[in-house]
Amino acid sequence: MFEINEIKELIRAVDESSVGELEIRGETKEKLTIKKEGAGAVVSPVSEVTQVPQQAVAPAPPTPPAPSNEPAAEKQEDDKKDDSLEKIVSPMVGTFYRSPSPEAEVYVNEGDKVKEDTVVCIIEAMKLMNELEAEVSGEIVETLVDNGELVEYGQPLFLVKHT
Repeated sequence: MFEINEIKELIRAVDESSVGELEIRGETKEKLTIKKEGAGAVVSPVSEVTQVPQQAVAPAPPTPPAPSNEPAAEKQEDDKKDDSLEKIVSPMVGTFYRSPSPEAEVYVNEGDKVKEDTVVCIIEAMKLMNELEAEVSGEIVETLVDNGELVEYGQPLFLVKHT
């Protein structure tokens, strides 16, 4: 079977090349087809009947922060403030959704209290909707990602203040 990281790398390679279609056959009758259609690549394993459009796997790297003119003492104070907040981070690469469907209420808003088992968002990866639990108790201070935004593994999604 193909490893997920291998598939992601192949999708990136097809997206960035002029190749329109790539088909790979494994040693044991497994087959993977990646086709470029419109804006992105489409992955079609042999066991699937329909093709599933894939979203871009890796967004452009973030730009480094601009140099700060604030004194070092103020910077250290800001760092201490950040230490008192817990980050809820993405456990995978995917698309961030604040609610289970476009018409539904968001899972959490700033100011909401959460417990370890509180669902805070969904991360969609390869057309699978993965509910993400807070894994910390406290109050949501800030949502760091916009609805529908691509997120990376380990990317902070929410800031939580322990209560």
